[in-house]
Amino acid sequence: MIPLNYDEMLLLRGRDGTLGIVKAGDHTQFFLETEKEEIILALDPDDLLVASGFGIDEKTINGIKCVLYMIREVGSPFIVLPKKHPASRRLKVVVSAGGRTRVSCSITPGTHPEQDILCGADEFDGLEVKGVKGGVELNGRTGGEIERVPFEIR
Repeated sequence: MIPLNYDEMLLLRGRDGTLGIVKAGDHTQFFLETEKEEIILALDPDDLLVASGFGIDEKTINGIKCVLYMIREVGSPFIVLPKKHPASRRLKVVVSAGGRTRVSCSITPGTHPEQDILCGADEFDGLEVKGVKGGVELNGRTGGEIERVPFEIR
């Protein structure tokens, strides 16, 4: 188990991609917008918001932090694109929410309303990210560097 507080973000940096992970904390109601409906996601404080960025540079990490901040702190909804939407190939950061997220490199970014699967870089394929009391469990991790950083916007 990797400890993670509500005011921190866990970064998993790989060769080609980055994952950012924050606890839901006191923000336990989120909105998921699809082409046809709005779904309310009810999360527990130890559930996670997991963002996958397709890059490893500082711009990507700032984008991950910004997207997670917009969703958790500002209340922006999750947006799910229709299958084969042209914007999906331009997405640089995608997000999932819940107690458990599986990372897959074989899905199209931004098109899955299921919140237990997230598109990610090849090196994270098969990784399972679980929210547990006081931290995060990473199952099936084969690489990447882990870092805990403050979750704040300056």
